Amino acid sequence: MPNEVANQKQTFLLELLKATYQNQEIYPILQHNLNKLNDDLALILRKWVSDRFAKEPANAVNIARVILKLSIIIQEFTQGNPANNLEIAIAGYEAVRQVFTREAFPKEWDIIQQALVIAYQQRQQILSRTVGELCEQTVQTQTQINTLTNKFQQELQQAKLQVNNLQAVITQFKQQSVSSESTHEMSSLIAEFRELKQCQNRLEQLATQSNISAKAEQFNTAIFYDIENLTMGRSNPNLNFSLKQIQTNLEKISLVNKIAIQCAYADWSDSRLRLLKNEIQELGIESIQIFDYSHKRNAADMQLAIDVMELAQSRSTLQVFVIVSGDGAFASLAKKLHEYGKTVIGCAYEGNVNRVLKSVCDYFLPIPATQAKIEEAQINEVNNDSNLNDDIFVITKKVLQALKQNNEQASQLRQGGIHMSQIHTILRKEIQNFDQKRQKHGSTLTSFLKKALEGTDVCLSIDNNKLILEDNTNLSNSSNKSQKAIINSNGNLKETVVTGKS
Repeated sequence: MPNEVANQKQTFLLELLKATYQNQEIYPILQHNLNKLNDDLALILRKWVSDRFAKEPANAVNIARVILKLSIIIQEFTQGNPANNLEIAIAGYEAVRQVFTREAFPKEWDIIQQALVIAYQQRQQILSRTVGELCEQTVQTQTQINTLTNKFQQELQQAKLQVNNLQAVITQFKQQSVSSESTHEMSSLIAEFRELKQCQNRLEQLATQSNISAKAEQFNTAIFYDIENLTMGRSNPNLNFSLKQIQTNLEKISLVNKIAIQCAYADWSDSRLRLLKNEIQELGIESIQIFDYSHKRNAADMQLAIDVMELAQSRSTLQVFVIVSGDGAFASLAKKLHEYGKTVIGCAYEGNVNRVLKSVCDYFLPIPATQAKIEEAQINEVNNDSNLNDDIFVITKKVLQALKQNNEQASQLRQGGIHMSQIHTILRKEIQNFDQKRQKHGSTLTSFLKKALEGTDVCLSIDNNKLILEDNTNLSNSSNKSQKAIINSNGNLKETVVTGKS
């Protein structure tokens, strides 16, 4: 924007902040400057706040309180453009979050989070109304285009018939000896023929342009990847899947013409996801960086839903929306897309997809389960007991050993252990049909794990209904010692060291 206009809007912003700080009436100022409440003001607010916090860190808290108060006032202001007012308020809330952190200012942080949730919901409502209006306009426009196209086609056919008739008449005149009167009539017919020929050319150009527009609409598909759902969580992400294969399978579906947009949502600062970055760049997928602002809310799901609705509103050529996630929260998003006349394709692991989401999708593409690596794992040393040689015991021990390789889980094992309910969840996730295979041995989960750990050297035991990691320093210092599992008086499995002389 020109410098003069920018300076005027920054002056207006400073006037608002000053009036807010002095507890003056803000609404009269807003009413006299409705034309200045737009997206440009939201951008100026973000930049001004960032610069001011950097220059005056000692006054950052006081400045943030004023901005928070002003944002609440503008969000509640009913005059002007509601969408613009909302964007200015959101800009203020998001700007002060860098000062009002959850740890330092829990009260203010909670106020901001609640206000943002309400603001995001209001934004979605506005988008929904706008999308509905655009859909109605699109239907009316398409109807008019179809009517004009049919009319052009009819006129084109009539013109071709008239041209053919005139060509026949001209040919007949040329073959005959004609009088001067006939010559004059023929000249008139030739002029009429030329006029009709020009009309035919114009109609053919219009038909060509219609075909070009139809071809442009072939880019009709947008794909949205929920990476956290694909990796089956953050604690121990599973990367045994191929985005290339998912994209290839989607392109085979008749509903998909050409892919226009692809977005993948994740916390890409997580070093464990670096293996996906090369594939994402190769496939032309845009990586959307997500930082959760609350452990109770999935920020990736929220941002994905917002982006889908914005594209459904702004890109009329996008008719097919692909949600690569099995999260049931997206069922509502799929239903809303249906209201706007869009087609929804679901793509997720067959065994981990919400049944409601699967049922509302127009087409569902399953992703193969990723259990092969674990089930094919080879264990070199297994107890001689034939019962413990059962595949389920071997695989269970392999999964429990893998817990020690994960930094976060290894830390939990050392600092108090992982509760059995969480261990149960991990085993069900990593081993297909775990409960059915375990129950064949007629034992509870605790008894089953005790049996799986018997005679092993994994330094894991069960205590107080938790799996813990024991210190095995002394075990590695002597070649004359071996590890043996025993049950203490409380019925809990313990590991101890006995010499070969006992």
